[in-house]
Formats: sequence, structure tokens, C-alpha cells
Amino acid sequence: MLDKIQTVSDIRSFDIADLKSLAEDVRTDMINSVSHTGGHLGAGLGVVELTVALHHVFDTPRDRLIWDVGHQCYPHKILTGRRDRMLTLRQPDGLSGFTKRAESEFDPFGAGHSSTSISAGLGMKVASDLAGDEDRNVIAVIGDGAMSAGMAYEAMNNAGALDSRLIVILNDNDMSIAPPTGAMSAYLARLISGKTFLSLRDIGKQLTGSLPRFFKEKAAKAEEFARSFVTGGTLFEELGFYYVGPIDGHNLEHLLPVLRNVRDSAQGPVLIHVVTQKGKGYEPAENAADKYHGVGKFDVITGTQQKAPSNAPSYTKVFGQSLAKEAAKDDKIVAITAAMPSGTGVDIFEKDFPDRTFDVGIAEQHAVTFAAGMACEGYKPFCAIYSTFLQRAYDQVVHDVAIQNLPVRFPIDRAGFVGADGPTHAGSFDVGFLASLPNMVVMAASDEAELVHMVATAAAYDDGPIAFRYPRGEGVGVDMPESGTPLEIGKGRMIKEGSKVAILSFGTRLAEAQKAAERLDGYGLSTSVADARFAKPLDKEMILKLAGEHDVLITIEEGATGGFGSQVLHLLANEGALDGSLKIRSLTMADEYTDHGKPDVMYASSSLNADGIVKATFEALGRDMAELIEAGEIA
Repeated sequence: MLDKIQTVSDIRSFDIADLKSLAEDVRTDMINSVSHTGGHLGAGLGVVELTVALHHVFDTPRDRLIWDVGHQCYPHKILTGRRDRMLTLRQPDGLSGFTKRAESEFDPFGAGHSSTSISAGLGMKVASDLAGDEDRNVIAVIGDGAMSAGMAYEAMNNAGALDSRLIVILNDNDMSIAPPTGAMSAYLARLISGKTFLSLRDIGKQLTGSLPRFFKEKAAKAEEFARSFVTGGTLFEELGFYYVGPIDGHNLEHLLPVLRNVRDSAQGPVLIHVVTQKGKGYEPAENAADKYHGVGKFDVITGTQQKAPSNAPSYTKVFGQSLAKEAAKDDKIVAITAAMPSGTGVDIFEKDFPDRTFDVGIAEQHAVTFAAGMACEGYKPFCAIYSTFLQRAYDQVVHDVAIQNLPVRFPIDRAGFVGADGPTHAGSFDVGFLASLPNMVVMAASDEAELVHMVATAAAYDDGPIAFRYPRGEGVGVDMPESGTPLEIGKGRMIKEGSKVAILSFGTRLAEAQKAAERLDGYGLSTSVADARFAKPLDKEMILKLAGEHDVLITIEEGATGGFGSQVLHLLANEGALDGSLKIRSLTMADEYTDHGKPDVMYASSSLNADGIVKATFEALGRDMAELIEAGEIA
């Protein structure tokens, strides 16, 4: 059936048997594709039937279909003209792992962070109404996990107040809201979403409209209670949504009539509660604890994932283990995560200290202020959030933590480029937005051993907020200390002494800085290398010494413009160190949103490697490397 589809409109002519076959084809195709590329598997497997049903019932792309987060959109991509490119998924120059406006007209809204679909969908629906296109349907598909974020409720509250005809599909794949569904619940959902019930409901409203206010309000409450008694959904009703469900999200006989009823009704905002199984139809995923949420390449028959041999632990694992060691010595240490316990390493801590571990759901804003409250009472909260997700809680970092100078610790995972997850998940901006805050200490680990020391530093620091960042992936293979030793705040370290060129590294680019120094030494340019450790407070003495004793100063970091390099330039300018002959270059991520790819390639494209450092050095000296090599002046 999948081979018969030339355009999405072909799906609309299929009968129920054809649609079932199509769903099986899509599931098989998706498993095969992701086995070669890696990516998000479980979430997509759970929405195969729902995706087929939505494209069958609605006139996409004219009708707007928005997938919250977007990691469940692989079946959608297969059906919307991208099947032949699925083996490029998350590969350099290939398909994004999320929805992306530039990629297809069927992706009306790009996503990477959760809980944005209802707000975006409401904006699209209101804009369509203002443009006179009232019959355009807008459908937002949001998972039950994403419903833990406040933004979803803010949007629903606004949609209810506007009485806009927005369709929200709640994909409940953890049975966290409703019990398993059956034939009776499907019948009731079809009944209350149908024209007959809605017509009777309207007649009832007209009849009660002439009653005194007291009786009219009681009648409305009685009707709402009657429906919520058999279907649930009271919370959504209070927000102004007409609730339908729960229904089996894998049963097309249940899904199709409800979707058609909702499509054809003039009802205001509607929420359809669909219950699905994450990993559905692929036994290894169904049996896995995380339902194969995110996978590497794997064997389709066995489900065994391919993992490259590792000579060093991951930074995430080092953090989790180090925090557990510190917590064994200090019962005031607690760990907080926003729905990412395994991604941040907090799950390692949780095994030893379950009562001191708090997963607050997809609610970064709440996580930060919750941590602030614990700090007020003398506890030592480690609020572990990815760099990209910490952006969502910046106001709380400023107002609830920094202004009050509360000792909240911020372990920041995924610093720098993140490879296949692309620009939505890259840790680009945290140094810039944190180092600008008074009272904030900002550190970056140059290797896994330094990370151990920075965990100890954060645990010992009680004078205000402190953050430390580290990248995704494995360390560099250095010897590991038995335990961490607190660092002196604001003090970097010299790695190598030279006289002509100084390389000042912040973060794990230090290894590339050392490679560059060896090459520059070979070219006759004696080179110093320093590990800054701190972006705030800066090691003023060390930096001014580097600036005063070298002809060229190169700063390098895994972050965007406006971060560590800007802090260094500000210091040098104010101290008059730029008034003489010093030549300085600041290497940062390129001033663009870099698409997914191999991390090493991404860093090379931003000149954040040894080649980039050497090139920047010669450019600062006014010499062209190619010409010097051709002239034989350098090897």
C-alpha cells in the first residue's frame, strides 16, 4: 500500500482495510530506516495508526498538522513525500529528526522543545480566521509527557477563552491519565463527538437559555458532569475544551469516525484523548524500559543496538557518579531533573538516593524555582538541565536564583554541538546568558577529571549560584581522580608555557588547543596553552599575563558569540591590554544555526579545532599559511 502512494491525497481514497495495511507498511518502513540511522523510534511507532488516520481524514497540508516536540514525526515524514530520504535521517545534509518548516510544506511548525504545539496551533487558527479561512482545520498532537509543561495549559486556557475551533489530540502513551480503553469507551467517544449529540446539546442550550440564571448554570453543570462521568476530562472542560475520549489510538475503526465527527463539527476547541502504546508493533521496543525512545543503529531481528567501543566514560556518567559520591558525604545534596534523569545522569544518583531525587516533568521553569526554594531551606540542589532546555527557564534563573543570590547548582549537559539532534538541542547560549548575571559563577570542564573537581567545587560553594557545563559524549581518556577536590573560584591553570602565541581554552576544546600548540611550535611559534576553567569570574591575573607576554592571544570555546571570548575581550579592553600591539582572535560557534551532522565536522566548520586555531594564528600575524608552506618557510 505504501508503494501506491504518490501524494498524501491518495490516502484519502483508501478504505479501512487499505489503511490498516498502510499502517503496517509504515511501521515496517520506519523500523528499517531507523535501524540504519538511529533516532527516535518508540514514539513514532506509537502513533503510526494515528498518523495514517489524520492524513486520511484531514486535508493536509492545507489543514495544519502540528506534532509537539516532533520526535514522533517519522511516520508523518514517510507519508508526506520523504520516504525515499528516510535513510538520510539525522545524517549530514539529510532529513531532520524533528519537524522543520524549511523541509516540507507538511511541517507547518518546527519543533525540538516540547509543549509548544497548542500555542502555535492556536496562533495559526486565529490567523486563518482573521484571513477569512475559517474552515481550515488546525490539529495539534501532544504527548501526555508534554502536558506536564505549563505552556500547554496557558495555551489551552487562551484557546478556551477565545472559543477558537482548535483540535488538540492528547497522545496518552503511558496510561498516566486514563485506564485502558475498550469498545464502550469508543462508542461513547463516537457518540458525544457526533452531530446528533451536539445538536441535542445545542437544543438543550437554547431551551435552558430562557431559564433564570441559576437554573441555566445548573443545567450546564449537569450536562458537563454527565459527559465527564463516563469519559473523564473534567480538567480540560474547565479550560474550555470539549473533551472526547479516551479512545484506542491503534484501532482505526475507533479513530476514524471520531476524527470525522470533530472535523465536521462547528464546536469550539476540542480535545481528543487517544491512548497509544509507545514502541507498538516492535517487540524489542515494547519490552524495553524506555520503549526504545532514542536508539543508535540496531539489528532489526534482535533489536540489539550497535555501540562503538569506548575507552573513556561519558561526561554524563562521570557527573552522575561524582554527584553520588559527594552526596554520600553530605545529606543536604539533592538532585533535580526536568524529565531527563538518564540524559543528565541523575538516574545514577537516584539509585543510591531515591528520596533525594526529584523529577519534576517537562517543567524547567518550575525546576529552577523549586531548586531555589530548597536552597532557601539550607539544602544543596543540583538542578541538572541540558543547556538547550535551560533557555526555557532563564527568567527563573535571573529572578528566583541570581537576584536572591541563592546557592543553586546548575550542571549543564549537552554543552556545544550535539551531532544528530541539530540546532534545537545544541548547547550554544548558556555561557552568554549566565555569565552576564551578577553573583553567578560559570565553569566549563576541559576533560572528565576536571568535571569531577567541578562537581566537588559546586558542592562546596555556598556563596551563590554556580554552573558548570560539559558536552555530550565521551571524555578524552585522562586518568580519573578517586574523588573531587574543590577548585579555587576564578582561577584557571597553565597547561604549557610558550612565548609567542597564547591559546586560552574554555571547555573541552583544550585537547584541540594542545594539538594546535604542537603544530605551532613546529612552525617556530612558541605557544602557551591555558585552561580558563572559569568564564565568570575570570582569572584576571592569568589572562593579563598571557596578553602581556605574547604577540597573539587566541580564545576558543564551545559556545556562541557573546560568551567566554566576549568576557575576555571586555576585561582586556577595560585593563588597557588592547591599547598596544597584541593581536587577539576569538573562536566561537559560527553565527548561525548549524544543522545536524557529525560533531567533529560541525566543530571543524566553525574552525573550533586545531586547524582552525593554527589558521587564526597565522591570519592574526598577517601571514597566509598556504603561501608560507609553498615558500617553504614552514613545514
